[in-house]
Amino acid sequence: MILIKPKLSTYFSLGILVIILLAGLVFILRDFAYVGSFGIWFYLIAAPLLTLVILMILIKLLAGYRFIAAGKDQIVVKLPIRGYEKTYPVNQILAWEEETILANKKEFKQLTIAFSDKQSISISNHEHESYNQLVKYLLKKAAKQQVKKKKA
Repeated sequence: MILIKPKLSTYFSLGILVIILLAGLVFILRDFAYVGSFGIWFYLIAAPLLTLVILMILIKLLAGYRFIAAGKDQIVVKLPIRGYEKTYPVNQILAWEEETILANKKEFKQLTIAFSDKQSISISNHEHESYNQLVKYLLKKAAKQQVKKKKA
């Protein structure tokens, strides 16, 4: 049985970033309320901007928090934040694709699996453990459903 779970290091570093941004937002709002060292335009731009960035990171963290188990000719998808759990037999995989992107001399891979009930999941090698083992499992059990890359 292969268990794909979020990498703690990724969630830890993004959590630290959220804490730093929250501290900056609190500092800016406190400064506005008590001191007012900057012009009003600074506070009107900085506070909503920091709030928006914090919300985007939190949504990214919560939406990407999933556990996937593969083995015994089935894939189990668990989304604890939504309270969702579903078991898919391998024959319910409509298609799966692995995308590779080179950025800053690093290779980022993302795997997308589409199921027959019109649900899909995406995982990446930088955010989830056991990524390569899941790709090997899919190559072994669902090779016909792999979307082939077209050559230009």
